[in-house]
Parts: sequence; C-alpha cells; structure tokens
Amino acid sequence: MGKFDIFDTIDQQRRTGRPFCVATVVRTADVTSAKAGAKAVVTETGEILGHLGGACVGRAVTAAGRQAIATGETRLIRVKPSEKVVALIDEDGAQVFKSGCPSGGTVDVLIEPYELPPMLVIFGNTPISRALAGHAALAGYRLALPQEAGEALPATRFSGTDIAGLALGPRDFIVVASQGTQDLACLGAALQSPAARVSMIASRRKAATLTAKLAGAGLSPERLARLKSPAGLDIQAIDPQEIALSVMAEIVQWRNLDRKGDAAAGAGPA
Repeated sequence: MGKFDIFDTIDQQRRTGRPFCVATVVRTADVTSAKAGAKAVVTETGEILGHLGGACVGRAVTAAGRQAIATGETRLIRVKPSEKVVALIDEDGAQVFKSGCPSGGTVDVLIEPYELPPMLVIFGNTPISRALAGHAALAGYRLALPQEAGEALPATRFSGTDIAGLALGPRDFIVVASQGTQDLACLGAALQSPAARVSMIASRRKAATLTAKLAGAGLSPERLARLKSPAGLDIQAIDPQEIALSVMAEIVQWRNLDRKGDAAAGAGPA
C-alpha cells in the first residue's frame, strides 16, 4: 500500500462529484493523540479518510462534517473533556463537543465544506444544446449530457431520458433543448427530478401544450409550476449561440439569487 496523501484524497473526492469537507487540526492542548496540521476528508456518509486522533475526535468531526456539508458553512469545533464543558459554544464561537477520552486533551478542528459547482443537465443534441454546453463549461458548471451528444467536453452522460442516477439536488439546473425529439418525455423527466429550476427552449404555446399533457398524465401542479419557457433572458437573441447565451445568463441569475436567499435565511432575524 502506498503512502497516504491527503491532497491526492481531496482530488479524488472532487472527481467523484459528491460533496465532502476537509477537517484540519489547528490547535491542541494538554495530552492528545491529535497533532496540529493533521488533515482528513469527511464524506457525506460520515466516513473519515485520514487520521485526526482518537475516537472522541472522530465522532465529533463526523457529526460536524455532515452538518457543514448540509449547510455549506465553514466552522470551528472544539473537542474537550466533559468536565471542562460549561456551554456548547465557547466564547470565541467554537462549537463544543464533549470528550470522554482518558487522555484529557483539547482539540480544535476547522471544518471546511467543499461546495460542488451546480450541475446543468441538458436534454437534446441540437445546435442550441451544444452551444449551451460550451457556455456552461466555460462558466464552471458540471455538465450532464445525453449519450448521443458529441461534444468533447467533460460531462456525465445519461441514456435517453434516464437522469435518475445523476443525484440531482435543488441547486442544480435542467434545460430541455430537445426541439422536437422526445420533447414530452424529456420535459416529464426534467420536472420529476429534484432540480428546482427547469427551463425549455420552446414557445409558450408549445410549452403549454406539453404541460397540459403532463398534467393529464398526473404530474402535480407544483412540479409543472417549476417550468420556465421560453428559456433565457430577453436579449433579442437570434442564432443558437445567442440563444444559448441568454439561457446561460438566466441560469447565472437564478444561481446568484438563490445564493442571496440562502445567505438571508442563514442570517436569521435581526
């Protein structure tokens, strides 16, 4: 077995496309097996890749790591003997975890979540879909494209309309740019996904016809209401590159509005 390298591990986790955080021991006091500077990766399932110290530190890091992944917030935690704990938040703002380890030491750990770029799923193999994929790649979004799409871009591939394996979340985006090829199936798959933002390259009349069919098939009004069509900001776009640019601009706008909303929610009442 080769020597463990935390930076190789971090790189490997980034390539999986799954969220994680990095835990770093920044300070120790009294006797402890943890060493300042030690790093480990905490996965979304709570697995620790690396060594930070004993079991008490590990349990605290697992709990704090999963919280950080869920909230996207960097945090400092402090693991110290139970008899020394008077509050769950210390005066410096560190979140405190009780330790029953016999060594009796105190360990400060910085928990830094790695925020994955949003994923943009594009249905279709059309001039607009290809232009949109190029714009999204330049903007740093993760891409998911149909198997038949020939773009030489780093992307996750899916077959037909099967996007169930993409592990999408509310912060991801879907654009239906099928333009006459399996429009109804593509739109249905998009609206049944967990993505909160779905748009379609289509006229309002066509979108209304398709959503009426999906409503007749039992799709809920709440899911249908997520559709934005025509997709894109009104920049008087004409050719595929311009239309794709307008769609990408709208996605960037949505992303930034969502970020502001999350920040406001995290701030709480004044």
